[in-house]
Amino acid sequence: MKWLLKQIALKYLSEQDKSTGNESTPEKYRKSGLTEEQALAIRHEIQQALEEDKLYRNNELGLGELADYIQQDRYKVSEVINTYYAKNFYALLNSYRIEEAKALLVNHPLLSVKAIMYEVGFNSKNSFYMAFKKDTGYCPNDFRNIASYEYHRPGVATIP
Repeated sequence: MKWLLKQIALKYLSEQDKSTGNESTPEKYRKSGLTEEQALAIRHEIQQALEEDKLYRNNELGLGELADYIQQDRYKVSEVINTYYAKNFYALLNSYRIEEAKALLVNHPLLSVKAIMYEVGFNSKNSFYMAFKKDTGYCPNDFRNIASYEYHRPGVATIP
């Protein structure tokens, strides 16, 4: 009985340690050797490549190409994306693509959804629609219609 209580107490204490949030690095990156300073520098380079250089528009972009572009090791780039963005590479890429697609849908009503899809870097209509709906809750045409309706309503200037 004593042994069982000890095991329960140990399990409870170890779970409590895990839930305190003192761990800033996921378990799989504990021994990576990447310092916080290096990680922040890589994060800045990733941000610059995606926001300023709009690398996400390249429909053949992969983790290796991004790592080559910013001249960093692909494993370090992956670690930084997973740790600091709390997403995998493709989820991060899609979030940038969808943000630009939303702006294009609203600001360029004469552009077709298909043209916008290619412009922001998607290859497939199906993957574009799935990613767009996952992010916004709407398909692209519905998003455009709702945004247009909201914009033209008197006294309302909000876009979903």
